[in-house]
Amino acid sequence: MPALALPQVRHRHVDVDGLRIFYREAGPADAPTLLLLHGFPSSSRQFARLIDALGTDYHLVAPDYPGFGHSDAPAPDAFTYTFDGLADVIERFLLAIGLDRFSLYVFDFGAPVGFRIATRHPEWIEGLVVQNGNAYLEGLSDAARTMTSYKPGVPGAVDAVRGILTLPVTRSQYEGGTADPELVAPDGWTADQHFLDLPGRDRIQIDLALDYHANLALYPDWQEWLRTHRPPTLIVWGRNDPFFPEPGARAYLRDLPDAELHILDTGHFALEDKLPEIAPLVAAFLDARA
Repeated sequence: MPALALPQVRHRHVDVDGLRIFYREAGPADAPTLLLLHGFPSSSRQFARLIDALGTDYHLVAPDYPGFGHSDAPAPDAFTYTFDGLADVIERFLLAIGLDRFSLYVFDFGAPVGFRIATRHPEWIEGLVVQNGNAYLEGLSDAARTMTSYKPGVPGAVDAVRGILTLPVTRSQYEGGTADPELVAPDGWTADQHFLDLPGRDRIQIDLALDYHANLALYPDWQEWLRTHRPPTLIVWGRNDPFFPEPGARAYLRDLPDAELHILDTGHFALEDKLPEIAPLVAAFLDARA
């Protein structure tokens, strides 16, 4: 039988200003590169199957943010957990590994991290893949608008955020909106909850949730970057996302009229059940960058 074309995936750490940042890497270094930025409450693990699907022919790099997955998680009194802080670390991570030219895959938290990096270093970005990563006010559901209203000092905000750091809520983010929940492996929400339940991780997520409002203030800057630089863009979006509904995907077309848009019948974590549809789209997009 012919050998299966599966990549060797390396699991690495790099020191970023004293923080040990974990990342997954696969594929030839001279192939088109895709930087994969994960969401809440996940880690680079969410891209494991996509890396298996594409890592033979393309160079894929997927880091864990500080406080997530296998990266260091210093206490909030030792590291300031804001989206600016996450972007600062990932920017320095890219400098540390010598990656300064790539397509950017943004999902959920990956959008505010990735767009900060893109506006700082537009010369780094060859293309953009957006999967349920919001940059427009119309892409916020009522539930998301409630969450983004939480700020430090708002009565009840901390308890409200702590209430979403539970297994039933984590599981619902994976299965919610999917046409066939049997296609969603339990490993994702189980692994995410393991890390959420580690000592001190709840404080990290609370600090980030109370900072999310800062992203909305930057939406006009990100939209200006999109209009000005017009990166080649692929948008793949789960239409049943309870946080970032379909209008958020279509809003990108105002600033990127040539973007390729695919609306999928699934929820927030679209890769869990729609990988067979998404992977070929990403491969074709990267081929065009070669």
